[in-house]
Amino acid sequence: MTRRPDRPTRLLHVSDPHFGRERPEVVEGLLRLAHTLAPDVLLLSGDLTQRARRAQFAAARRFADAALARSSGATGQPAGALLAVPGNHDVPLFNLPARVAWPYTGFRAAFGPMLEPQWHDDELQLTTLNTTRRWRHIDGELSPQQIDAVASRLRSAAPGQLRVVACHHPLAVPRGGESKNLVKNHERALRCWAEAGADVVLGGHIHLPCVLPMHELMPGLARPLWVVLAGTAVSTRTRHEAGNSVNVLSRVPAEGLLAGRRRCRVERWDWRAATRAFEPAVVHELACQPVAADAADAADAANSSAAPARRSN
Repeated sequence: MTRRPDRPTRLLHVSDPHFGRERPEVVEGLLRLAHTLAPDVLLLSGDLTQRARRAQFAAARRFADAALARSSGATGQPAGALLAVPGNHDVPLFNLPARVAWPYTGFRAAFGPMLEPQWHDDELQLTTLNTTRRWRHIDGELSPQQIDAVASRLRSAAPGQLRVVACHHPLAVPRGGESKNLVKNHERALRCWAEAGADVVLGGHIHLPCVLPMHELMPGLARPLWVVLAGTAVSTRTRHEAGNSVNVLSRVPAEGLLAGRRRCRVERWDWRAATRAFEPAVVHELACQPVAADAADAADAANSSAAPARRSN
């Protein structure tokens, strides 16, 4: 995929919209923001619906199509890519036969067969994961196979590419009271993905936006790694300390003391009832992996693959 040449690649991260419990005026405000931003990628990271009903999935898909159609029409450029992953609310709760036998039928009917879509351009590599399980009502899980597959893809990234992993359930939380919401095998995944070169891990689920420096919070982590959570985008299910919000990510050129490092800008946009619009609230500049280390990793991988295999007697 090729990005728009006039600006860095832009990812609009929308989580937990809970269609069925949406606020119509906030939906319209988010569509206006998408029209203004014209994102290259629209990422929907789960809990797209309140109860996995057909009409709710249809409403979520109409929103996504409208957001991308407006962004395309505003710029004359091709519409951005749409990537969606399910959350626990997107699996039937009360229809037990459907939950057991065909948990993702509604999601796939609206968003296509892929539960873990991928995307990349010359600036960004985006890998998504399905952390829902039919036998888990709320909690999420990462399997060893998923963790290893993501690590393999991260190692294939081009030097200088921003490496982003996204799923619904959080791999880190801002306070101890939220630890029950952590996805199973989160620590193993973070250590493995840091070693493989991940820069940012996106999530949602707890409706509490935050940016967490895992290299400071987890002793011995191989490289700089950030966890970035989004709030609930358009639903009534806000928390008293956090209203409706979305995140916008982009890779920016490093300058000054950060020269030679990949750098990610994370902008949080909050809904303001007074202006009936999403407005910029907080901007974070995240220092990520040194580009020189990318080149060294690529050389090591090439040398490893080129080395002749030894025969054992």
